[in-house]
Amino acid sequence: MNFLFISPQFPHTYWNFCDRLHRNGVNVLGIGDSPYEELEENLKNSLTEYYRVESLEDYDQMLRAVGFFTFKYGKIDWLESNNEYWLAQDARLRTDFHITTGIGQEEIEGFKSKSAMKAYYARAGVPTARCHRLSTQAAAEAFLAKVGYPVIVKPDVGVGATDTYKLEQAEDLRRFFAELPSVPYVMEEFIEGDICSYDAVTDSRCRPLFESMTVWPPSIMDIVNKQIDLAYYTADTVPPKLAELGRATAEAFGTRSRFIHLEFFRLTRERKGLGKPGDFVALEVNMRPAGGYTPDMMNFAHNTDVYQIWADMVTADRRILPESRNHHYCVYASRRDCYTYEHTHEEILRRYGDQIVMCERMPEIMTASMGNQMYTAHAADLEATLEFIRYVHQQKSV
Repeated sequence: MNFLFISPQFPHTYWNFCDRLHRNGVNVLGIGDSPYEELEENLKNSLTEYYRVESLEDYDQMLRAVGFFTFKYGKIDWLESNNEYWLAQDARLRTDFHITTGIGQEEIEGFKSKSAMKAYYARAGVPTARCHRLSTQAAAEAFLAKVGYPVIVKPDVGVGATDTYKLEQAEDLRRFFAELPSVPYVMEEFIEGDICSYDAVTDSRCRPLFESMTVWPPSIMDIVNKQIDLAYYTADTVPPKLAELGRATAEAFGTRSRFIHLEFFRLTRERKGLGKPGDFVALEVNMRPAGGYTPDMMNFAHNTDVYQIWADMVTADRRILPESRNHHYCVYASRRDCYTYEHTHEEILRRYGDQIVMCERMPEIMTASMGNQMYTAHAADLEATLEFIRYVHQQKSV
């Protein structure tokens, strides 16, 4: 089997995907924009060959790279980046090289467009916030007459919370349209709740081989726009209702043979037509693993190896690793260099000792959303999780 992994060097823990494929006897080929000598040794040891391009965004270079591997090794069986930014390009390359094991170019629009997702949710019977694809200010005002302020405006196709804003009054709306970006935007009713992701590895029939829940701050948008400290955690179990809605969503979207990240609101306040506190409402679908080092947090929380589960899905279309009974929480908390904190780096390490499973500086490209210095730790329960966050984030009073 020839598996072509796009940008296997970012995030740096993605070498694990290549390593597990390699262990399963797969011929793993890589295309990236980093010099070969800068790749981690673990990644080098997992790749049969690496092709460097000057820019992963230059489609002609990508075509030549895939063509080179096809000529040298034969037909490419799989092509994947597991990265939101490259999903559309992955789909185009699959279509151009007749690779049928993933999403093709014709399918990708419904998976990337936030407005197009709504029809899939309706098919699954999953509640979702009302949405309007922006055209004119008058049309936006008509939508606001139905849902009221505040509302969220965000790119119809976008990554994370980039260029996402909360409009709270008519003046915000006028200002937004006065500076309207050139890309298509959607407006969505504001939902009060925590963001809970249903993360899964699915087989060729959309059945989950692994399931997990991660709880995120209510507003990733504010984390990015206001540079607030970030904390989130992976829970020890998945609530039955979230699992039910996640599976229905995966089936409706046809998420075959993929690592998926489905986002839901868990309501903290009743919303007419959507539900009561504790109910789940769909937010959006991401056809890739959760961002950053969240796959590693799933490993720590579930005492498993999601990279191996994913690789076994690719090669055997089933789960081979047994389910572990030793589950607990895994929590991420980061700091920003612009703030002064009550507890020093050394104090954090002393207090939490071997509970800390990851501790490192974040790459510059990820600091806006993920912070500069991160700490990831085991926690016995939710109370211990929240205490860890408080300790790491406590800032010195002025």
